[in-house]
Amino acid sequence: MAQISNESLTELFEGQPLMAILRGFGVERSVSLARTAWELGIDSVEVPIQSDEDVEALRAVVAAGKELGKAVGAGTVVTLEHVRQAADAGAAFTVSPGFDIDVVRASFDAGMPPLPGVATATEVQTAQRAGLTWVKAFPASILGTSWFGAMRGPFPSMRFVATGGMDASNADEYLKAGAKVVAVGSALVDETQLPRLAELLAAHR
Repeated sequence: MAQISNESLTELFEGQPLMAILRGFGVERSVSLARTAWELGIDSVEVPIQSDEDVEALRAVVAAGKELGKAVGAGTVVTLEHVRQAADAGAAFTVSPGFDIDVVRASFDAGMPPLPGVATATEVQTAQRAGLTWVKAFPASILGTSWFGAMRGPFPSMRFVATGGMDASNADEYLKAGAKVVAVGSALVDETQLPRLAELLAAHR
């Protein structure tokens, strides 16, 4: 298997313990929430693409991010067509719920570092063998915090983005458990969680 790399994600996530996921909010709301994330200090934003409107939302958030020098990724990339749509919209990286080597390779070939999802040691090992150093642990709330410590033993160089069921109430414990980044979604819509997210950013940078 020819080597693929997503090591460039290290620069993207450097000093960035949180990533924002903007799922199904439409164009205007997605741009508004992206700006909320950026103002809060969350530089990394992901827009999942499961419909034509999602693709347009991605395109709009990419454009807004470009004005501020922020990289925006495409999420829920599970097909080669999704890879093409992400590239056409200007996405800087792709995120997937699972590990599909064809999608991973297509994303890499298109100049977008892939962040595939894993939930087992076999998937982590497969991703590592392919050349990846970053993976998405999904669904993190089901895997639990102990999963990260268990994976760190056999895979000390692998870095994990905890995704699924994450918000201001549990992000800290996942970061302390070994996740390098925690991806939050609905927390950005809840104004009561924003101060706690700001505290987390300050504590883990």
